[in-house]
Formats: sequence, C-alpha cells, structure tokens
Amino acid sequence: MNGLRPVTYTITPFVTTRCLEQIRTDICYHDLPVTIVAVGAGLAYAGLGPSHHACEDIAFLRALPNMVVICPGDAWEVRAALRAAMKQDKPVYLRMGKKGEPKVHQGPVENFAIGKAIPIVEGTQICILSTGNMLPEAIEAGRLLEKTGKSVRVVSFHTVKPLDSDCLTEVLGRFELVVTVEEHSVIGGFGSAVVEWAVDNGFDTRKVLRIGTPDKFFKESGEQEHARKQLGLSADQIARRIVSHLS
Repeated sequence: MNGLRPVTYTITPFVTTRCLEQIRTDICYHDLPVTIVAVGAGLAYAGLGPSHHACEDIAFLRALPNMVVICPGDAWEVRAALRAAMKQDKPVYLRMGKKGEPKVHQGPVENFAIGKAIPIVEGTQICILSTGNMLPEAIEAGRLLEKTGKSVRVVSFHTVKPLDSDCLTEVLGRFELVVTVEEHSVIGGFGSAVVEWAVDNGFDTRKVLRIGTPDKFFKESGEQEHARKQLGLSADQIARRIVSHLS
C-alpha cells in the first residue's frame, strides 16, 4: 500500500496453504501487486513426504478474487512470467517446479503474455494443453502418440487464471480430443478451470480429458519420477491414457 512491489518465495505449501488467510484478506481483498512465488509445486519435493507435496494449491489460489495464477512450463517461461508480473498491478501466484527441469524453449520467450497460451508443437487431431512443469512430459507424450499415427498439438497453457479464451475457443471447436495435463489434483485445478469455461461458453465437455493427480494423498516414499509413475503422470502413461480414451 506504500507503493512497494513485494515478492515472496519459498516451498509451495509454506507460501500458500500455511498463510492462505493472509493471502486472501491482506493481498487479494485490497487487490495489491504482490507476487507469490512458489517453488517445488506438485510432486517436486515428493521425497520429503506429504508436508511438502502441493497438489491443491491451484485450486486454493484461483478461487481467490483478483488473483492471477501462472504456472510456467520451463525456466525461460519463469523468467518471462516474473517480468510480466512486475509490469501489471494485480496479485500474482507464480507456481514453479524445483530445479533442473528440461528447458523446452531455446531462449527467452519474447511472445509471453499473461493469459495467452503458447503453442509448442503443431497438430490437427489431439490437443494437449499442459500447465506448469508437466510440459516436457506432455511433449514426449505427443511424440509417442505421433508414432501411432496421431497428429498432436501441444500447448503451454502457462496462465490458469485468466484463461486464454481465444485458444480454448479454437481447440474445443476444432480438435477431436482436448487433454489437460497438470501435476495437481483433478479437483479444482487447471482441468477443472477448462471444463468450467467450456460449460459456461456452450462447448461439449465430452471431448475434454483431464489428467492430474487423483483425489487422495500420496503416501509412498520416493522422488518425483517415482511419484509420477505411481500416479499415472509419466509421458508413456499419458499417451496410453489418451489412446484408451479414444478407443
């Protein structure tokens, strides 16, 4: 309120769930330009147990009025997203992976804009909309599907709120199947947001397949790759799920 531009940063559950009331009442209610940066979202810290898992945070934060929710797909998108957040005047939740994830973009993302998805791979039959650090898995799933004769578009849907209405209008009107992929619960996350938008705008939600974590706690011990395989979020599992759905 004094004109500063605060940026908070720590592990996802500790910068969201633990202080949700302050985010709601002190930041969003006053519509203040505070940027909340969460590291290790989803299952990035799977090896440290349930206290460090973060598969409900998108649902929490996107439900708050005035909050912008951005989930970059790689390190270059993180850089662009932070710069975009600093140029606008609303609360922003910036949801990141941990470290060392594959870079999808070859360099700075010049066309990054809040609320505008970025096409990564072109295709005509299936469209995979990926948010956050699942983007490399989504791209690999697309490659596996291409080997079976499917034509797959992959889109980095880095902004969960506000959604890219133009992109959704195109893909829901054009593609045989639209798949949302996220390292977050299927309840309340990116896929839920897309289906809500589709219902509100008169699109057929039967052509939407949501892929995310199930509505249960992950109680096994293991790192992110193990957790993803156990929960059906590896590239080959995503590809098989899509093939099964189509059949």
